[in-house]
Amino acid sequence: MPNPSSWLPEKATATAAGGHVRTEDGGLSTALASPLAPHCTGLTPEQLLAAAFASCLHHAAVEAAAEITDEAHTVEVTAEAKLGRDDDGRYRADVHAEISSAGLTRKQLADLAAQADRLWPFSSGDASRHRLTVTAAENGRR
Repeated sequence: MPNPSSWLPEKATATAAGGHVRTEDGGLSTALASPLAPHCTGLTPEQLLAAAFASCLHHAAVEAAAEITDEAHTVEVTAEAKLGRDDDGRYRADVHAEISSAGLTRKQLADLAAQADRLWPFSSGDASRHRLTVTAAENGRR
């Protein structure tokens, strides 16, 4: 993990409860599908993973595209996420993302995808670049 002083100053907080997920700033607020109430409508975990990966990779791809073309605003990322279950019941995720950008040659597009993949924290080739810590919150904390 990077030195704490190298972290970007921005951070985001999101809360999922009562069938909804929302960001602290209100930028995202939407209903969630529930495994306890299959009749409920809302976003599924797969949809949220796909959106999060597309957003994160898009950020990296636009940054990478700025060094390849002056048309970085045309970068588009499509992500597909699937969840599966291991024999012991634990979830696993499979995410596939594609990057496109208008006017780039195949080589430029391949270079763009490779550079973006190196930049973002969930690189396809390096599982050691991310960490998730899950802890119990104190009761009553909101």
